[in-house]
Amino acid sequence: MDDLDNIDQAFLFKVKRSPKVTELIYKHHCLGRWKHVKDAWEAKEDQLQCQGWSNPRRAIIVRCQVDKNNTLLVEHMRSGRQALLLVDEPEDIKLYGYSVLITSLESDLISIVQHYRYRADCENIFDDIKNQWGWGGYTTRDLKPCRFMARIIALVYSWWNLFVRMTNSEEDGYLEAITSKPLLLTGVGRLTSSGC
Repeated sequence: MDDLDNIDQAFLFKVKRSPKVTELIYKHHCLGRWKHVKDAWEAKEDQLQCQGWSNPRRAIIVRCQVDKNNTLLVEHMRSGRQALLLVDEPEDIKLYGYSVLITSLESDLISIVQHYRYRADCENIFDDIKNQWGWGGYTTRDLKPCRFMARIIALVYSWWNLFVRMTNSEEDGYLEAITSKPLLLTGVGRLTSSGC
């Protein structure tokens, strides 16, 4: 981060759950004054300095309420051993999932959270192309076949993406290949076999 500050480059990333990050979440959990971001998402701002950092950084605490219809397993310590406690359909408990973002951007909270969500959406597509479509799964010393295969995979991915968007009746838009391929390939197979 110091190197990015020296070249005047803005940054935005999510930090892992360290003791300082957990302490920051505990500090803000019940304080109130959360700013509504989108749907069930809320955000707050503070300063955080973790071990190894030269100075405190701007921290954005983001939380989303966990759906009450889910069954929860809570890990706790009982007489020196780890145990799981089943919490079934909590009625009066508000449960939240937290993330902490570190940034040097001077934008407002809503913009920063949206920037991070856009970055995550973009990463999902690259991860999908690489892991589900095999974009990174071939190597050769000859550059020409590599470029040719990369273009074919990109073309097939684009066609598949258009096909999924045309058949997807929901408004959520993007479906990952790991779920859409089996679902839609089975549907096409059924249509073809029933037409005989």
